[in-house]
Parts: sequence; C-alpha cells; structure tokens
Amino acid sequence: MTGGTDVPEDPRDRLAGAIPRLRAFAISLARDVTQADDLVQDTILKAWSNMDKFDPRTNLDAWLFTILRNTFYSALRKTRREVQDTDGVHAAALSEKPAHDSRLAFKDFQRAFDMLSPEHREVLILVGASGFSCEEAAEMMGVAIGTVKSRASRARKRLAEILHLAEGEGLFSGTDGPTQAVVLRAASGAR
Repeated sequence: MTGGTDVPEDPRDRLAGAIPRLRAFAISLARDVTQADDLVQDTILKAWSNMDKFDPRTNLDAWLFTILRNTFYSALRKTRREVQDTDGVHAAALSEKPAHDSRLAFKDFQRAFDMLSPEHREVLILVGASGFSCEEAAEMMGVAIGTVKSRASRARKRLAEILHLAEGEGLFSGTDGPTQAVVLRAASGAR
C-alpha cells in the first residue's frame, strides 16, 4: 500500500529488485555465469507473463526462486537426453532417406520402363532385375547370347535416354543399394 491509498503495489514493480538474489541463486545452481544470466532472464520473463498466477499475499522471492529452480532442472533434464554431436557423426548415423525419394524414383523408372519395347523390358527383367546370366536369359528367351547382350545394352541405353541420365550416371544415383534392389524387384514383379 502506498501513501494511504488502497491500491496494492504491482508485483512487477519489484522484479528488478529481485535480480541480484536470483542471479546469486542461479550461479550457485548452474556454476556458470552465462547460463545463470540466461536462467535469470528466463525466470523474469516467465514471472512477468504469469503474474496473474502470483498471489500478492505470498512471498515474491520464494515464487521467483521456485520458477528459477524449475527452469534450471527442466533444462538440465533436457540436456541429459541430448547427445553431444559437434561433428555430426551421431546425427548422420540416425538419418533416414525420405521414403518419397524412392517412390518418385520408382514412378520415373516405371514410366520409362513402360516406354521400352517388350523385348527390352524382358531382357532387363531377366538380366537386370532377376539376376540371371546372359547365358541363362538366352536359353529362356530362345535366342543367342549375343542377342541378349545386344538387347540388354540397347535397353539400358534407351532407358538412360528416357530418364535423361548423363553418361555414366546410374539410374538411382544417390540411392542406397537396398532401395535400388526394392525398386528393381518391384518393377520386375509389376510385369
């Protein structure tokens, strides 16, 4: 109360006076001045924005110290769950290639594959996707080995043209082996 009026003092007016005590408490918890200053700042911000929850009949310092302590321990729990990974090795090991990349690659491949002649699709399925040797494919197709090799070469070249692949660029550049295998197996199963 001030000067005989019945207007209670706004607790926000007392926040600045609490900063030295909060800072000393924060330093004792954090053992680091920079972190302590951040804690005090967070505490003041939280107190300011939640002042409607403070009961003016209670001890403001105790309320502020409670906010600071809770903020400190919440941050401590969070950092214990975090992994120090300054060089990015841990994060790289956890990364996963987005699924949409393989779906898009498969759709592009399927569209291009459908544009090939039946003979070219057949030889790529047998030699490429199914893993048969040229000799085995020739026997299955009832043609000479040279015909299989020629068709496979022309089919790969045509597929690369349709997909606008540069010389020497693989169909799934940047895609890991298992993804390539899935796409190729799916393509052979779709026929």
